[in-house]
Amino acid sequence: MSFSFSKEAVEELKSQIDIVDVIGRTVQLKRAGANYKGLCPFHNEKTPSFIVSPQKQIFTCFGGCGASGDVVSFVKRYYNLDFNEAVEKLANEHGITIQKNVHSDDREKYYEVNREAARFFYRNLTEGKNPGYTYMAGRGIEDRTIKKFGLGYAPDSWDALYNHFKAKGVDEKILVELGLLSEKDGKYYDKFRNRVIFPIINTAGKVIGFGGRALSDQQMPKYLNSPENRVFQKKNNLYALNITRQDIGKAGMAIVVEGYMDVISLHQNGVTNVCASLGTALTENQAKLVNRYTKNVVLSYDADAAGQKAALRGIDVLKGENCKVKVLHVTDGKDPDEYVKKNGKEAFMKLIDKALSYTDYKLEAAKRGLNLKTEEGKIDYMKRIQPILDELGPVEKDIYTKKISKDVGISEGAIRMEILGNTNVEPKRQFVQHHQEKENKIEKLSAIEATVLKCLFVDPRLCEELLQWIDILDSEIAKKVVNICFEYYGLEGDFGLSQIIDRLDPEESQEVQTALDKIIVTDNERDVFNQCINRWKFTELEREEKRIIDMLSLGDEENNKATIEDLTLKLMEVQRQMKIHGGQM
Repeated sequence: MSFSFSKEAVEELKSQIDIVDVIGRTVQLKRAGANYKGLCPFHNEKTPSFIVSPQKQIFTCFGGCGASGDVVSFVKRYYNLDFNEAVEKLANEHGITIQKNVHSDDREKYYEVNREAARFFYRNLTEGKNPGYTYMAGRGIEDRTIKKFGLGYAPDSWDALYNHFKAKGVDEKILVELGLLSEKDGKYYDKFRNRVIFPIINTAGKVIGFGGRALSDQQMPKYLNSPENRVFQKKNNLYALNITRQDIGKAGMAIVVEGYMDVISLHQNGVTNVCASLGTALTENQAKLVNRYTKNVVLSYDADAAGQKAALRGIDVLKGENCKVKVLHVTDGKDPDEYVKKNGKEAFMKLIDKALSYTDYKLEAAKRGLNLKTEEGKIDYMKRIQPILDELGPVEKDIYTKKISKDVGISEGAIRMEILGNTNVEPKRQFVQHHQEKENKIEKLSAIEATVLKCLFVDPRLCEELLQWIDILDSEIAKKVVNICFEYYGLEGDFGLSQIIDRLDPEESQEVQTALDKIIVTDNERDVFNQCINRWKFTELEREEKRIIDMLSLGDEENNKATIEDLTLKLMEVQRQMKIHGGQM
């Protein structure tokens, strides 16, 4: 059975619970004026920056992580629970009855079967000598690590697990569906045989599947995984995230590796902000999952061809979720498991520091198999990197053009002509767009975006000034139009509206034309442009002003004097800037 809680029930629960009492059980809090403060539990710090407000019933970290929220948010994050689990935990601990909306769901019995299978495999590995333990010891895996990850061993038997569950009266059909048994001609056999076992556990602590590594070189496949079923979908989970997600949050970075042993070895050697993608194909849902804890991701896949291909694919998937992506080169063609065992944590972290940005990695990957000392090699390289540079904004494109020119020995002018010269082709989107609901709906230009575009068409030289204020553009259609304008301006120093319109989809063309027709700009385009900048800047400053005021409301002058003074100075500067920019068109 599954369940949920109504919004009203949750609000009633929160009204009966004191956030200071809840947080105070795990964080040492001291009175600080009207509030309480302590060391933030979500990142490492020496000076208390974690403020709890009994009046507002919220918490805020003024330090490095910026964590904030109400009592349910705290319990979710601290105990690695989902929303419903956090609410239930609070209700139980405070003796409060809260009405559940119960939904019929038989998945719990599947979870229980998997958990029992995990216990079976674990006992086989840890109770007495066996080939699985010998293998783990040979790989340098310690007993504490075996326990932490719940590692196990499936004996070299056709029916050991089957007999175990038969004695418990478990339906064979469930075991087959979960991939624990195979069925042939009405007979049942253990699917995992003579393999070390890696339980796959979701962030709610439920055992959802297994991975098994063969101990014999003759045994194929090398790795055997649970099939997709009602409780296990590989694309929705990351291995070991149930163990490492808090460390990922504290570090502000996730290291995503390829295999089970990579995670386990890194964790044992002190690199704990790590998880695995359960195969080489990182999925959109996995990217969403890691994005809950950090936007900074380092891909550390194997150095073989498959790993390199997977890294390129993973970059696009993660960028689609607005993650900041880097790719780690493990030297000597070794995987993370081998490298950290041989060289230790510090050496591995130095590799992390040298990880390539996603653009640099793609450009390096484009060189593979080419002789860049030959004309043919250079031409092929230019063809490969064109779509890579098409993804970049004008500033990045300029930077990388210079870098490529120096690296490969091709003039900047030739690169620009090769990359920007084909004006009949619609520019590629900045990166793969996910969750896009087009359905003939074109994003509208804001008034400020339409005005800025109108000014550009009156005086294309304003492109040079717009570069430093590019964040003023919020909609994808405005960004697309401006990128095309930049292309023409870079090549010809001029452009007209008809040239730009021709490069847009019909619906986009209509939206741009309609929006621009409403804007009248004659001979004062530069003044109007500057007014747009001022208005946009004023709006941004208003947001910052509100943020600082909210932070000040949680502090107290006596116990948080330095922070209060710093925030006050920032507020004064923001308000001074607001007066300068005015906010009026």
